[in-house]
Amino acid sequence: MAIKIIPLAERMRPDCLEDFVGQPEITGSDKLLQKALTAGRLPSLIFWGPPGTGKTTLALIIAKQLKADFIRFSAVTEGVKDLRKVIDTARSNQLLDKNTLLFIDEIHRWNKAQQDALLPHLEDGTIILIGATTENPSFEIRSALLSRVRVIVLKHLTSADIKLIVVRAATDLKKGLGAMGLTFGAGALELLCDLSGGDARTAMNILETCALLNPIIDLEVVKEAAQKVSLQYDKDGENHYNLISALHKSMRGSDANATLYWLARMLEAGEDPMYIARRLVRFASEDVGLANSQALNQAVAAYNAARFIGLPECKLNLAQAAVYLAKCQKSNALYAAYNQAAEDTRTTGNVGVPLHLRNAPTSLMKELGYGADYQYSPDFDYQEKQEYLPEELKGRKYLPETTK
Repeated sequence: MAIKIIPLAERMRPDCLEDFVGQPEITGSDKLLQKALTAGRLPSLIFWGPPGTGKTTLALIIAKQLKADFIRFSAVTEGVKDLRKVIDTARSNQLLDKNTLLFIDEIHRWNKAQQDALLPHLEDGTIILIGATTENPSFEIRSALLSRVRVIVLKHLTSADIKLIVVRAATDLKKGLGAMGLTFGAGALELLCDLSGGDARTAMNILETCALLNPIIDLEVVKEAAQKVSLQYDKDGENHYNLISALHKSMRGSDANATLYWLARMLEAGEDPMYIARRLVRFASEDVGLANSQALNQAVAAYNAARFIGLPECKLNLAQAAVYLAKCQKSNALYAAYNQAAEDTRTTGNVGVPLHLRNAPTSLMKELGYGADYQYSPDFDYQEKQEYLPEELKGRKYLPETTK
């Protein structure tokens, strides 16, 4: 019979809030979580935060302190049918005066019907829900469900937090790797913590692999164990939008170095180069606009180059355009002017085109005055005094005079 090997990260989960590392703004004695646990009245919660920040661990600690029946779901594999079984169990637990805590990992993956199925059981207290998600609940969780839970935000663990977790695991004789006599060479522990990216699970996995390679852990052992930093990226997730936002704002702020960094972050993590190329084209008109007429040419050229040669060669084409845009003089006059014109179309409705600007292809239209008194610009050396806006917007100025 095969021996079940429990990963180090699972073995080292703390059993109480006092041993939980990080997130002091959540676990402090004066915070909601501690007060609710002390009172024994915990509301349903959504834990929102990056991977490896302690969402599952907190749920386990809460269940233990409440002496609740802990039922763990994965939204990827369980659905409404499985939920019905949980509700039956929870109702049986109520007869024994026992709480049922349902933990749903990746709750954002549940669809509308699945999320709605939770609502009556939260309202009548049959279950206490703790959902965990790496995605912004505002976008991924139904408003009806959000209104019945408290959202608790977890942050990336600091380097100091990760270091404490790693040292604890490396020296713990009972649950950790203390019996192996691990030692860290100069800078090795710091590198391991850096490579974890604030993810405790990643740090533990790197440590466990290091221990298998060599109990004397130096820089090379850490690099071999980590192999390659796994850049956290989800093309459909919040981080996707955070990174493109950082790229856009770096270009807008004329920081070419930051522009290159964020561009590389996206491309090296597997972003579609055409998505970035489209954003560069948009930026050229939105943030550079009339300040540099060549910006749009550069952006469109980069788009065509990316489409023509693809990855990995097109990375430099995109970098060239992004840096060019970052270094350009900026003007949002065109962007602001268009938005104002668009607002006028919404507030003034479908006002009529002035008669002198209308096309008159038939004799009837001419009789009705279509095109009458129109001044053909070349005949006036383009100096004609003529109104081109509807009467309701006569004299309206969207652009500064210098950009006419």
